[in-house]
Amino acid sequence: MIQNSVSKFSLINTIEGWSYLVLVFLAMPMKYMLGMPMAVKIAGMAHGILFIIFCLLLVQAWQEAKWSLKESTIFFIASLIPFGTFFTKKKIKSYA
Repeated sequence: MIQNSVSKFSLINTIEGWSYLVLVFLAMPMKYMLGMPMAVKIAGMAHGILFIIFCLLLVQAWQEAKWSLKESTIFFIASLIPFGTFFTKKKIKSYA
């Protein structure tokens, strides 16, 4: 069961990371440089939903895998930085 929750978290970690990059480096320039605000609405909504799922799966994996609070906090903070989730990928996979 632990492996399953960590694997799910690892997957959403990657997907959420990509959605953040799309939002910041594709949708936002489209909004402000090309005057296409719909790009941010779509990418922002998708990213928001993925971020909520990310947080829920982080808590589940944290509890089941018995991660330290420090490590879980690092995973959360990394998700707030563009490219941050990709730096934690190897550490998360070491638990799976």
